[in-house]
Amino acid sequence: MPKYKTGPAASNTIPPGIPYIVANEAAERFSYYGMRAILVIFMTQHLKNSSGQLDVMSANEAQGYYHLFVSAVYFMPLFGALLADSLLGKYRTIIFLSVIYCLGHFALAVDNTRMGLLLGQGLIAIGAGGIKPCVSAHVGDQFGIANRHLLSKVVGWFYFSINLGALTAMLIIPWLLDFYGAATAFAVPGFLMLLATAIFWAGRFRFVHIPPSGTHFIKQVFSTGGIKTFGKLAAIYAFIAMFWALFEQTGSSWILQAQKMDRIIFGFELLPSQIQAANPLLIMMLVPLFSYGFYPFLNRFFVLTALRKMTIGLFLTVIAFAIPAFIQMQLDHGLTPPVIWQLLAYLLLTSAEVMVSITCLEFSYTQAPNAMKSFIMAFYFLSVAVGNLFTSAVNFFIENDDGSSKLAGADYFWFFTGLMLITAALFLFTSRYYTEQTYFQDEQN
Repeated sequence: MPKYKTGPAASNTIPPGIPYIVANEAAERFSYYGMRAILVIFMTQHLKNSSGQLDVMSANEAQGYYHLFVSAVYFMPLFGALLADSLLGKYRTIIFLSVIYCLGHFALAVDNTRMGLLLGQGLIAIGAGGIKPCVSAHVGDQFGIANRHLLSKVVGWFYFSINLGALTAMLIIPWLLDFYGAATAFAVPGFLMLLATAIFWAGRFRFVHIPPSGTHFIKQVFSTGGIKTFGKLAAIYAFIAMFWALFEQTGSSWILQAQKMDRIIFGFELLPSQIQAANPLLIMMLVPLFSYGFYPFLNRFFVLTALRKMTIGLFLTVIAFAIPAFIQMQLDHGLTPPVIWQLLAYLLLTSAEVMVSITCLEFSYTQAPNAMKSFIMAFYFLSVAVGNLFTSAVNFFIENDDGSSKLAGADYFWFFTGLMLITAALFLFTSRYYTEQTYFQDEQN
């Protein structure tokens, strides 16, 4: 059993494995978000058949498959968590699934048909989804009672690394697709995933390794306390799922909308897929602003608990998604609004992400019993899967046989805006009845 450092000298020391985890996360997120940033454009403009001829999808079909893929990615954490907590442990699970992850990237690079798309996305879903709860919980495992006050700061830097990788990928990979084609655009994320795997392997002797719980994990999951934890968190995640149903559309409906807008900013014309880079850029700016400015300011007036942060974030999401609805109304009338309006929506939606996603990530880890850390993180990611599955189902349902949509134009965006308003109002009411119980890994002497 690994030992945590104790005593005054360790209380303000960042665990030695954290730099390897943060660097790994930056490279892995570059690979994932770089690949994901071009999926809708690839499916609607570059997809080929076995003869090498274009065989592209309609807008609704591409959005449906995009959200189905993202949903699969976020369902797979359940598999990764079971593998890590009951059998292999987090470190070995991450290494094993990272290899599968790499193979998925290269399948997309060498085969630009629907078969290559299916194989590549399937392998990436297993790899990217499987390691997700393990990496998040692995961060928390590096902390004991003596230095747990540093967890929030490290989670902030962890999220910063995610968005640094995403930002660079969303600027570079769409450009590679536009100028060098799909093979190169998908190959580069594959090489970054190889780098991420190598970095994580290099830190193997620096990590605190929590061994798998084996049958104890299964007993914990199905114990009275485990079931109670699932029930309490499920009540929270049911609402958070709708946040993800809207948020993830920055990679689908918002890109398709941006294609029709005036995308010239400061004399440069951005590609539709590059607009997404606004989100990770804003995250890196807003995380410290919220942590050191906005949150302390609000705490002067009321105790800003995790649940209150999430409530505010959900209402911000309503306003954020109403902006694309207004943009679409202008597009429906033949106007060409500047993309700066969509960037305003990104500012509000990213603010909501800080208050919902980062908060819920840390909240999930602290609310999980020690033997169930990875599994509870997977349970949290299930909310992302459910949200994307809902959006995917909506897009497949509204598509007519001729490729047109039953929920066309601005009506599509207003539909999701209304659902988010109802969700936020219900969360405001029900979250008052949640009773928190915090767990940290025990300190070893």
